[in-house]
Amino acid sequence: MTDQFDQPDDSSTASKIGDGIQVASAIVSDAIETGRQPGMPLDILARAVREAPLAAVGIAFLIGVVFAKPSR
Repeated sequence: MTDQFDQPDDSSTASKIGDGIQVASAIVSDAIETGRQPGMPLDILARAVREAPLAAVGIAFLIGVVFAKPSR
């Protein structure tokens, strides 16, 4: 006699979750590759970071600290 309250098949649920993760990671990977093409935002950002002098990055950090500091 089969009980009507049997547990669902866990392997089916696990495979659906695994498939969902694979699809999501493929979508994110494609978006990153698209963003790295010449002229796209990730490419522009990568070039700007490579070209930025260290002193300018340090000054930007200090300005950020000053503005982030809570005033009393």
